[in-house]
Amino acid sequence: MSSPYRGRHKLQRLQKPQSNRPADEVVKELKQQQVNKPTYREQSLKIHGLICAKCAREFDLTNKHLLTVHHKDGNHHNNPSNGSNWENLCVYCHDDEHSRGILGDYLNS
Repeated sequence: MSSPYRGRHKLQRLQKPQSNRPADEVVKELKQQQVNKPTYREQSLKIHGLICAKCAREFDLTNKHLLTVHHKDGNHHNNPSNGSNWENLCVYCHDDEHSRGILGDYLNS
């Protein structure tokens, strides 16, 4: 499945919050929300396990930093909580996955 987001990241413009509260209160609240909310990487590792979806290499707590989360549709803003847009890839397979798109774009142009 081809996506217009493949290998490209679309920036989102942040809207100024409609609040009369002091900025330091807003920042403190946002930081607290981030502390309590698991990252999509943590969620993906929990859902899909510590294994590369491409080469099937297994990881443990000592080397799980080598396991990354790949967004299947190429849109890193698409993070459904059920993990349907994620696959865990080791750093080597993740690099290979993204370089294939770059090579394909180069060969087609």
